[in-house]
Amino acid sequence: MTLVHTEDRITMADHDGDHADDHTSDLDGLFECVERATPDGFRVEIVEGYIFMSPQRQTHWEIILKLVTQLTAHYPPTRIASDVRIDFPGHLNGFACDIAAMKDGAETDNGRWHHQDVEFVAEVISRGTGQNDYGPKKAAYATAEVPVYLVADPYQRRCHVYTEPRDGEYRAETIVEFGLDLDLSKTPAALVLTTKDFPEQP
Repeated sequence: MTLVHTEDRITMADHDGDHADDHTSDLDGLFECVERATPDGFRVEIVEGYIFMSPQRQTHWEIILKLVTQLTAHYPPTRIASDVRIDFPGHLNGFACDIAAMKDGAETDNGRWHHQDVEFVAEVISRGTGQNDYGPKKAAYATAEVPVYLVADPYQRRCHVYTEPRDGEYRAETIVEFGLDLDLSKTPAALVLTTKDFPEQP
């Protein structure tokens, strides 16, 4: 394994476990090792076999909180998760989504959600890991056929909403500037989200 320190994160390349049946046990082992060494205030996730540790920023948290508050109009708190590990299709993908909302009737299995039950995902961009949210994580969410994927980007001051997943890609994208409403009424999320007062990241 190779350990690389970067501006915002630590990544660890893993070259083991090329078989799908081994991925869960490989992820379990990686998480067990890294969580013991993770400082307080950092989130950990594994994207395509690479371990990312990112510090939580105030701007990041404020947007998450504003979204979760609105989502509770459609989803009970028991079906909303934040920074909770969910394994997604692909090579060693154990994501800690900023927000994941589950469909009606979804239940955990040994305390873990199934990606097949995820109905809505939101990620708030961090400078060090934004390439994951727009790249491999977006591809994994589309492959898992998550109906709605929302990216809130405080650097661009806009939201990207991806819908209509098919064949590993999202076929529709809507871009909304901060301050305007996100109309998700025709999606499984079935509500309109306001981005009013979303903070920007300088």
